[in-house]
Amino acid sequence: MDPLATSAAHWPLCTIREDAMALRIPTLRQRRLGAELRRMREQAGFGGSHLARLLGVTPALVSQMEIGKSAVTVARLHEIAEACMCANAPLVEALADMARERDSAWWDEYRATLAAAPIDVAEIEGRAKRLKSFTIGIIPGLLQTNSYATAVFASGFTPLPDREVGRRVNFRLRRQQIIRSGETPYMALIHEAALRIQYGGPAILREQLDSLVGDSDLPGVSLRIVPFATADFPGPSENLIYAEGPVPELDTVQSDSSHGSHIFDSPAQLAGYRAILERLEAVALPERESRDLIRSIAKEMNDKHE
Repeated sequence: MDPLATSAAHWPLCTIREDAMALRIPTLRQRRLGAELRRMREQAGFGGSHLARLLGVTPALVSQMEIGKSAVTVARLHEIAEACMCANAPLVEALADMARERDSAWWDEYRATLAAAPIDVAEIEGRAKRLKSFTIGIIPGLLQTNSYATAVFASGFTPLPDREVGRRVNFRLRRQQIIRSGETPYMALIHEAALRIQYGGPAILREQLDSLVGDSDLPGVSLRIVPFATADFPGPSENLIYAEGPVPELDTVQSDSSHGSHIFDSPAQLAGYRAILERLEAVALPERESRDLIRSIAKEMNDKHE
């Protein structure tokens, strides 16, 4: 009888035990590793059962690895890459680094008290080699002041209790450490509309604008404004973060809409967002002119509300 038959009764005992191990609730990072393994398999033209036969495991284990519920060792990763004839050595090594990750990160402390979406954003930012963002009606979270962030959360469509607002604001401010420490280079592309919408009132906005000018001098931070006067506005209607990975294949886009947070990582989606950001950079004001525009809007508000 063929030892690779798909009937579970014929699988080696060690493989059955491997399948029966407790499944975890995967983090975003673990889900991404699994998704990349699935892409690797699909690019090789293999179905899950075929890859399982090549590896000597059950199809169920292949499925659980590809959705991040079963851990992938570095050795297993290399077996999959070899079986799928993946010749992209930089990608395989970057995936191996992901498989080696075992230490908890600061955002893991919040998994019991916050929804998954903000934790996913922190994980994307915290693992990025470089960050870009575009916002059209709001100052990006990585540059918000305490007062501004509080006003944003308090003005949501669904009212939040003060304690929940405080929890979310504290989490957002903690995310900012990666850029305030100079750890991760960051470009913020901000539409002029975001500089004029008064979350919490004019005083809070003036404080926020002054803070933006100061943050634009932080090492590794590039702040550029897309003005109303732009004739060729190529931007999307949603706010987005583009996080560069160790290789382009592991870049990630997170966007916000009225329907919630969305994450994109397919090659076609990443290429589309790269093109959008390139066009936005082409029409955005240079850094010095951007600071001048922020100062002029702040002065205009001071004159109006004195």
